[in-house]
Amino acid sequence: MSPGETFGVAPAIGLLRYPATATAVDDSVALAWPSATWPRLVSRFPALATNTLQTIGSRLQETHTRVVEMSTQQVEQRVAHALLRLAKQAGHKVEHGIEIDFPISRQDIAQMTGTTLHTVSRILSGWEQRGLIESGRQRIVLREPHKLLVLAEESPGEDGPSTRQ
Repeated sequence: MSPGETFGVAPAIGLLRYPATATAVDDSVALAWPSATWPRLVSRFPALATNTLQTIGSRLQETHTRVVEMSTQQVEQRVAHALLRLAKQAGHKVEHGIEIDFPISRQDIAQMTGTTLHTVSRILSGWEQRGLIESGRQRIVLREPHKLLVLAEESPGEDGPSTRQ
């Protein structure tokens, strides 16, 4: 989630408990209210319901995109898409590229892309050698985001590794 985003809105989707857990990766403040107050809040502030619906719709679309990626793309493409998505959501421009502005580990990326830590490490190391990214402890800078986009959009059979995991 990015700052200011709504999360954990179980009553908005007709649930008593939200089916996921948010974990802060950086210092954070979360504002919360009891689920029982949801009907009163949306009655008084209709924009809350509209914004929540838009957020839920965006997350559903994101989930659909990830399912399609997992079932149709090579692992290198999935990793490239994940890094580009993170840069879009939480990146900031630095002198030599776009830095993902929160701590992210290679294990986190492996979990996001449905592959292993070893595979993500091998891919990121290769990209680092090629100058596409720069990484450190829980830190990634996309040095050549356009080249990562080209990798992400490569069709099967084009030049490049065909790692499928």
